[in-house]
Amino acid sequence: MADSSNSAAPAGAAKPQAAPKPPNPVFKMMGLPNIRFKLPSRNWMIFLTITGSFAGAIIYDRREKRRSQQKWCELVAHLAKEPLPVEEMRRRLTVYLAAPPGDGLKVARDHFKEYVKPILTAAALDYTVVEGRREGQVRASTAENIRKLRRKAGESSTDAHKPSVDEVVLATRESIGITDEPGPKGDLVIGRHTWKEYVRGLHEGWLGPMDAPAPPVVDVPVPEMSEEPIQEIAAVDAPVEGQSQVETLETLEKKIEEEKKEEAKAEEKKEEKPSKPAGPTPAYITTAEYPSAHLAPSLPQSFDSSVPIEFPHILGFLNTPIRMYRYLNQRHLAEDIGREVASLVLANSSRPYRDDSFSADSELSGAAVDSTPSPDGSATDVPRGTYEQQIALEKEEKEWHKSVRKREEDELEREWLDDIVLDPRIASRMNITILSPEDEARSKRIAEQKEYILGEERPAPVPFWKSMWIKYGYGEDEETIRRKPIYGNYDGEFDA
Repeated sequence: MADSSNSAAPAGAAKPQAAPKPPNPVFKMMGLPNIRFKLPSRNWMIFLTITGSFAGAIIYDRREKRRSQQKWCELVAHLAKEPLPVEEMRRRLTVYLAAPPGDGLKVARDHFKEYVKPILTAAALDYTVVEGRREGQVRASTAENIRKLRRKAGESSTDAHKPSVDEVVLATRESIGITDEPGPKGDLVIGRHTWKEYVRGLHEGWLGPMDAPAPPVVDVPVPEMSEEPIQEIAAVDAPVEGQSQVETLETLEKKIEEEKKEEAKAEEKKEEKPSKPAGPTPAYITTAEYPSAHLAPSLPQSFDSSVPIEFPHILGFLNTPIRMYRYLNQRHLAEDIGREVASLVLANSSRPYRDDSFSADSELSGAAVDSTPSPDGSATDVPRGTYEQQIALEKEEKEWHKSVRKREEDELEREWLDDIVLDPRIASRMNITILSPEDEARSKRIAEQKEYILGEERPAPVPFWKSMWIKYGYGEDEETIRRKPIYGNYDGEFDA
């Protein structure tokens, strides 16, 4: 009888694996490995899902950001096509830029180049940048520029004013008959911290004096001479009973050497301590002196329009989720900034800044506060209120670094930390530009590809393969080919 254990395989035994499929002989001859198509493992699926989702979010956001910026550039691009007479200079805007609290100026410059500059370039507008590396420099520059306008208007000043290079160039242009392009100008103020300095400098320039105030006199008390050191020296010089005069001189020399060593150590500590960089010039007028200050005779009835531009900037490792969210949603920031910059470039509609006496129905009406100065030039009879300038970009102030909020004992005024104080005579003259309903409707049509630059037709779309072919230098687009000059065949023309 045969053994049953050898006749049948055990029930739990694994089935023999099939032999691997032989590789393709073509791949084998080419030296390629046996490529087997199969699904990735669980860990690879997790990795590819996370990285693919993050990359897709970035690609989508950057594409929408480019579309948004292209829309606002096409909205203002017709200004670059307008002819300009030879004796006129292009319309110029002023951009106020300052290093964000707790960071350097490069971050602010990158923000300007990424969101603001493309629209100004598309409109072919000129601009002047007023930069500030430290707190108070934008305020001082703004006030000094206003004082230059007042000197030019004929106001007297005892300070010796040395003309700058820009003033000499401007005077030379005026002497030969070159004028500025007619049209409204304006100021672009980037960030809440820069906006605070801009408003402070505006008040200082128009309400402050032309000459710098005299520095305060500090009375230094003269210490009274006491006889204790003399007594101590006399006690050291006097010989003690049981001690020779040589020992007394030795102890005195040791004390002198110890004092010299202590003085050398103190000097080394002073040299190691970094010196505080020199700040801007102090303000010519304080906020408490606004009501009693007199208006400048050359003060205009209305200032050039100003637009505060968003500049979200947050630091800290714990704020990484917020920074990541903003990194993936730059399209919204580009849309908001593009609308504000385009409204100032077009300058088709503007309104005064609102205060608490404004209603929603009177948005485009004039200022409720009477801008007519009193006979004596003071503002004691003008009511005060909460103005729109005080709450502009206020949410950015909550994200400033804690190192900026430290006050020193000798600091009487901090532009970034102090509240915005407005004088009604100045606040009522400030205007802000807004996008008109016609421009808003045209921007929507541009976004829907229904309209193009004013007076032009939208060109035919270029295929993707052709755009890549042109981008990497293997061809030229039709617009570039059309601009190229066509030369005839001059071979053999001058041989005879």
